[in-house]
Amino acid sequence: MAGKLKPDSLGVLGILFFVLSAQAPLTGIAGAVPIAVAIGNGAGAPAAYLAAGVIILLFSVGFVAMGRHVVDAGAFYTYIGKGLGRPTGSGSAAVALFAYCAVQAAMYGLYGATVSGLVEHYSGVHVAWWGWALVTMVIVQVLGASGIEMGAKILAVFVLAEFSILIAFALVTVFKGGGPEGLGFTDSFSPSAALEGAPGVALMFAVASMFGFEATAIYGEEAREPRKTVPRATYVSVAVITGFFAFTSWMLVSAHGASQVTGDAGKALQSGDATSFVFAPITALFGGWTGDVLPILLATSLFAGILAFHNSANRYLFSLGREGLLPHGLTVINRRHSPWVAGTVQTGISLLLVMPFAIFGKDPVLTLFSWFSGVAVLGIMLLYFLTSVSVVVFFRRSRADNRPWNTLIAPVLGALGIAGAIWLIIANFTTLIGGDQTTAIWLQVTVPAVLVLGIVGARLTRARAETTG
Repeated sequence: MAGKLKPDSLGVLGILFFVLSAQAPLTGIAGAVPIAVAIGNGAGAPAAYLAAGVIILLFSVGFVAMGRHVVDAGAFYTYIGKGLGRPTGSGSAAVALFAYCAVQAAMYGLYGATVSGLVEHYSGVHVAWWGWALVTMVIVQVLGASGIEMGAKILAVFVLAEFSILIAFALVTVFKGGGPEGLGFTDSFSPSAALEGAPGVALMFAVASMFGFEATAIYGEEAREPRKTVPRATYVSVAVITGFFAFTSWMLVSAHGASQVTGDAGKALQSGDATSFVFAPITALFGGWTGDVLPILLATSLFAGILAFHNSANRYLFSLGREGLLPHGLTVINRRHSPWVAGTVQTGISLLLVMPFAIFGKDPVLTLFSWFSGVAVLGIMLLYFLTSVSVVVFFRRSRADNRPWNTLIAPVLGALGIAGAIWLIIANFTTLIGGDQTTAIWLQVTVPAVLVLGIVGARLTRARAETTG
């Protein structure tokens, strides 16, 4: 049957777990912090996470203001279409769908490699990374079709597990007075520390780690009292994510020592196992058992992220089908009010993105994960920027909300911050994807290309509809 998604299914906590799952907290900490420290601004990396949080918070003010007037599973493209016109909105829908599917495919690469290594370590049985990715695609499809409540419950377990061990480490470290050189607050948060080395690189990875918070609006149609729930979930998620990354990264710097942390992060990267920068101090604090638990939590962290992005992407497909920009069959829902046809198509897209890397024997981490996560971050940042501009235009035209801070000042400041972040991402894209310059250029070009294809495709679809109608 075709219809609406199930209303009144999610409260603030339910949406929050979807957002935090998309963040994949342990993956973000273990994957991004070592790089931000080693080639960014060293001990000042926590300040970059704080700065990224401020940028995202400014963006959220206009995002939330717009959300009070637009409740739709399409989120970004609906917001952008309201302010900048339907063609631009349609192009942004293509970028959003591309970005969500790309980051999910990237996670499949790292997840498959992680699970393959774990199973071989504990059982001696080797199964290629792509085998685990295929099995997980089936599991994710089943969970996605089981309804939004089931997904929220599964994600809650995984998110709490990975958050718990990282927060426990950070809290114990701070109450112990820090590491060998103390807490070192000024070593991480003073202006001189924040601007040390290459702060732009650190900010780039910090912004990339916060990718996914905007999912709060995607679930607006399924939220209880969306005009209250979505704004609360958005602000809570931004505050939690910013506080978590800034605090945890600060305690990691403290555990290594401000004078040693850059060298330790560099050694971890050179060893080929960047996670050792994070896992080693946790194991030293809590004992050897964490050395077995942390890799497993990394795998569940990635699984949670995969499921969260599956739900985000299939709701985009559902919304586009309802708008008539994609086949209407994507709006078919099952008895649990889950868009199972859109979910099946999304799983098919994941298969198409992942399998070429398996067929051609590419490294799932150095290529699939690095390339697709980089291009996804660039795509989402473009959407952040267009949304900020759209908020300003929409409220100037409609006069639906006359609060200057919410509808003009904060969105403009957020747009400027996001534009700066985009410039940093483009300038350091080769570093972000861990590849060569030619690959970086090709990947960057895909984002505007998808935007243009989305605009052209929407125009052709509407012209055909007008002709046949």
